[in-house]
Amino acid sequence: MFPPVNNWINGELSFKQIKNIKIEDLLERDPIRLDLDSIRNQLSGKTILITGGAGSIGSEIVRQILPFKPKYVIVLDQSESPLYELELEIREKFNWTHFETVIADIRQSERMRRVFEVFQPQVVFHAAAYKHVPIMEHNPSEAILTNVNGTSILANLANEYGVEKFVMVSTDKAVNPTNIMGATKRIAEIYCQSLNKISKTKFITTRFGNVLDSNGSVIPRFKKQIEEGGPITVTHTDVTRYFMTIPEACQLVLEAGAMGNGGEIFIFDMGQSIRIIDLARKMVKLSGLTLGKDIQVIFTGLRPGEKIFEELLADKETTLPTHHEKIMIAKVREYDFEIISKEINTLTDLFKSQDNDTIVRKMKEIVPEFLSANSVFSELDKK
Repeated sequence: MFPPVNNWINGELSFKQIKNIKIEDLLERDPIRLDLDSIRNQLSGKTILITGGAGSIGSEIVRQILPFKPKYVIVLDQSESPLYELELEIREKFNWTHFETVIADIRQSERMRRVFEVFQPQVVFHAAAYKHVPIMEHNPSEAILTNVNGTSILANLANEYGVEKFVMVSTDKAVNPTNIMGATKRIAEIYCQSLNKISKTKFITTRFGNVLDSNGSVIPRFKKQIEEGGPITVTHTDVTRYFMTIPEACQLVLEAGAMGNGGEIFIFDMGQSIRIIDLARKMVKLSGLTLGKDIQVIFTGLRPGEKIFEELLADKETTLPTHHEKIMIAKVREYDFEIISKEINTLTDLFKSQDNDTIVRKMKEIVPEFLSANSVFSELDKK
């Protein structure tokens, strides 16, 4: 994206003259568009709770549901400053007053019960989670307390208070997980899908890959490294990931909520996976620089829990089609609610022990396909 020629300095460009990179330019495919009419029918006039509401996904869900004229919106997050910034945006940009910002931790059952008692939500979008793979690999007890126990607390309250639909935001890292984060999200999926069988609430899960420009993602990191003159750090020459934009991800969540009948795990056809090194090259090129000349790349090695390739989500053998060509339903092993409920209670009780090996060993019992990669917990798989 070049500025006007007369703004060039001595006929040459400086980095500061280059306009911001458009995130969509990095996708190498057309953005996916969804059925807004069906979404409108599901959300109009409803009281809606969004957990993790101040995060990248949660805040975009808030922005996207407001035009559908819900009755009331509850934006819940434990992070004070981002929640305050979002509150100002809702009031000033959207001129919306029918909402409440709630500071709360989803792991606190008493606080969550109060939220359900007071607001009586009809639809819940559950986006609150720990998501950073390397950090969770070093903190398994916190991962299960938030991603597993926090989800089960919310799901149980949704069932108890007669919520119509509960839409959980998951990840493609829950597919044959190789890390703590992915395994905790898979266990949360299992709980919601099992509870759906005995509940009037429709529990629906959405899985998608890496979200371009989300908090903590590779794009803001590359941007910062480019602005500082490098070097750009990439974990491995062959590492690839599936990507989508924040608006796409949130439209998937809303569409899943609209089309879901309960018990489904919806996934996106996100096209071809993208090599991270190619993504870095493209960002450098879009910034008007040359990799290897103006800026260097360093390979740092895979981090704990990471794998080189993510699982293919569009495999016809493991998915069922829907009315939308880009959305499929994952075929996964189902669990009995009574059995899995006891197993998860045992798992979360292990938080008190603060014994990482014991906690991870129990996770592997619940999710047999969980095989650790590039992790200290790989030893448990040998045993």
